[in-house]
Amino acid sequence: MQQAIVDYLKDDENHWVAKLECGHYQHVRHNPPWVVRPWVITIEGRASMIGVTLNCKKCDLGSPKDTK
Repeated sequence: MQQAIVDYLKDDENHWVAKLECGHYQHVRHNPPWVVRPWVITIEGRASMIGVTLNCKKCDLGSPKDTK
């Protein structure tokens, strides 16, 4: 299910995590060459992705909302 990014946080390993409108969290790592997301590494890049949708597998599975 597609859900919009509403904010970001960092996990315990200092990796960026997107907070989705559904209440789930999803890692948005920039780890070339496997995952190329250069927008993750700057404040402006992350801000430009607010509102963009990601596929939330947790919604597809009916998982409860994430908490931190």
